[in-house]
Amino acid sequence: MIRIVQETSSHFDAREKLLDAAFGPSRFAKTSERLREGRLPAKGLAFSALDDGKLIGTLRLWSISAGPGRAALLLGPLAIDAARRSEGLGARMMWHAIGHAQHLGHKAILLVGDAPYYSRFGFSTDLTERLWLPGPVERNRFLGLELVPDGLVGASGLVNATGEKVATPDFAALVAKAANDTAWRFAA
Repeated sequence: MIRIVQETSSHFDAREKLLDAAFGPSRFAKTSERLREGRLPAKGLAFSALDDGKLIGTLRLWSISAGPGRAALLLGPLAIDAARRSEGLGARMMWHAIGHAQHLGHKAILLVGDAPYYSRFGFSTDLTERLWLPGPVERNRFLGLELVPDGLVGASGLVNATGEKVATPDFAALVAKAANDTAWRFAA
């Protein structure tokens, strides 16, 4: 039985393998990746699809601004195991993510993707006409969805990452610790 659950750190390796298989190494060169780099997914909005404990799907949403002072989410990537495509799991994950984002009080979602696929969820290029991303993108693939009425009305400007940053070690502290550990070993 397939379950959609909150992503956990135990899903990391399987998620990365799935994304590599779905998008290849070019996934790191995409404009949307600039908004995800060094950030954590939006709280409560990273999902894994599991079948008997095996990860077969992933979808994450990221905190962004849709122009100055306008909070929104960026969806992506959505990936489904190649052997499980055409079972409707992608759509199920989309509805799950949209519902959770609405429940958490978010107002809008942006994404870069295939309009024919995402239009069935209400995504449209009309909502992104006055927005731009920090890199090249085909305008017909830059889509928006309002989770509340007028959630993107008046949105304009550069889309920026606003999510929580991934904790990175303090390099100076690591060097100092290594130096102290080395000095202690030589003194002993």
